[in-house]
Amino acid sequence: MSETPALTELHSAIEASARTIGVSASHKTVRPVLAAYQDAIEQSVISFRAQTGPRGAGDLDCRITLLPGDMDPYARAVASGLTPETDHAIGNLLQEVHDRFPVFCYGIDFGVVGGFKKAWSFFPPGGQSLAGLAGLPSMPAGVSGNLGLFERYGLGDKVSVIGFDYAKRSVNVYFGNVPAHCFEAEGIRSLLDDAGLPEPSAEMLKFGEGAFALYATLNWDSPKIERVTYSVNTTDPLALPVSVDPAFVKLVKDAPLGSAGHRYVYGVTVTPKGEYHKIQKYFQWQTRVEKMLSADAG
Repeated sequence: MSETPALTELHSAIEASARTIGVSASHKTVRPVLAAYQDAIEQSVISFRAQTGPRGAGDLDCRITLLPGDMDPYARAVASGLTPETDHAIGNLLQEVHDRFPVFCYGIDFGVVGGFKKAWSFFPPGGQSLAGLAGLPSMPAGVSGNLGLFERYGLGDKVSVIGFDYAKRSVNVYFGNVPAHCFEAEGIRSLLDDAGLPEPSAEMLKFGEGAFALYATLNWDSPKIERVTYSVNTTDPLALPVSVDPAFVKLVKDAPLGSAGHRYVYGVTVTPKGEYHKIQKYFQWQTRVEKMLSADAG
């Protein structure tokens, strides 16, 4: 791959950021991804993401929010050999979303060890109808099965992003412009209880007071909501009312800042087995998409 100066800088920042959390970035993994999307990278918003718990151990994810909005990120990943083509429903879902709904821009996630993992469809500001998305042929049945739950909390027309996790075969449904009551302690308890998830910790409830968005994860194997994540925008994640993992502290203090400066999204995820944390550190910023990225919930 013939690297531009911007691509060389990004590659260096990826390696340096990974080292802060004790991960060694694989050239054989990172280079093909950067090569596949290099025509869009300089115009994209780029961030690095880590999480606690076994799901996130040993990897650092890089998120590239791709511009312009006419690129099919999954088709390019398949064509570039980054991920195998699949006959699972998730292989059709992104195209169904793009055929039916306006999409502002797309994104991808890849691990510096694990390679290509996810694609994203960001809708224009204002939100999309969850009922419309639930009707897509390849959408997990749990989306339509939980439609009433989300509508009760005022989220039915507030879908801001759909995430397609090809590695784990699940879907993330992000909600923006969330009603304030969803972030109050009683609202958090109620929504999680209705979703069949455990009582949130006191730390989670305090954290949730400052949230700006939430998302639910669903899959094709169960009609139940797999997990719910609450996200906070912050310039100082170490000041949040949570116990910050030491690896996150090093990422905040030691990773390269880039053009994004001090921009972070911190998330707390509630699962049937407990809670875990995630942090998204922005590296490259684009002011012209700032409003859209208010939906980028980590």
